[in-house]
Amino acid sequence: MSWFESFILGLVQGLTEFLPISSSAHLRLTAAFAGWEDPGAAFTAVTQIGTEAAVLIYFRKDIARIISAWCRSLVDKEMRQDHDARMGWLVIVGSIPIGVLGLAFKDQIEGPFRDLRLIATTLIVLGIVLGIADRVAARRGVGGRHRAAPEPKTIEALNARDGILFGLAQSLALIPGVSRSGATISGGLFMGYTREAAARYSFLLAIPAVLASGLFELTAIGEGHVSWGPTLFATGLAFLVAYAVISWFMQFISTKSFMPFVIYRILLGIVIFALVGAGVLDPHEGESIGGE
Repeated sequence: MSWFESFILGLVQGLTEFLPISSSAHLRLTAAFAGWEDPGAAFTAVTQIGTEAAVLIYFRKDIARIISAWCRSLVDKEMRQDHDARMGWLVIVGSIPIGVLGLAFKDQIEGPFRDLRLIATTLIVLGIVLGIADRVAARRGVGGRHRAAPEPKTIEALNARDGILFGLAQSLALIPGVSRSGATISGGLFMGYTREAAARYSFLLAIPAVLASGLFELTAIGEGHVSWGPTLFATGLAFLVAYAVISWFMQFISTKSFMPFVIYRILLGIVIFALVGAGVLDPHEGESIGGE
């Protein structure tokens, strides 16, 4: 991997990690469109450490408060009713599904799941799901002719059942094209949470899974065409770009719908199918070296 490739891929990782459009799919597609080798699962996972570092800094006050309350709840029974202490447990509980499924389907994630036709399919399908979830949330906020609009759930309403459901939604992101934030936010909207609540828990929930995945894949860097220097450079760049994206995205979703992302996902999926069908792109290109 050249330094130029790592610059472009690091930029793509930072721009797409927290938007509901799938960073792993865009890394795969960027390499395919440019004629480069697939950067693979190890590169994706390690550069995601950079984007998660942006989450740690952006939500540093929330995270410090949650960790502190959770640690105190281990010895103080009264603290176990505290929202921040419960949030610590809910992040742990919600992280279990992706951990189990990630290990169970590791070989598929690093190979067949990177087929461009599957990526195109997941881009379109999850785009439709996200669009439906967004419409459901919008209609819920309006209410009906003879009924008041139900109060949308805030993050304080999160419980163990919903935490597991969020975790199951997040595990779908093991397939490139799904999008971690897209899947978890869609799940949150269907469960009645506000966009802000769903996005905030989505970002917090991703921390253990992404950091664990990145650390697990560290040993794979240096194998094949992906070396340490360009990977670290891309990781640092992804961190800087991701921090700006998080700040923008949290403001965007407070007043805007997800429809621009829905339209983008569907159009991109259609374009990929067209290019693969025309023989311009090889759906299996780069699969032999692994991927996410």
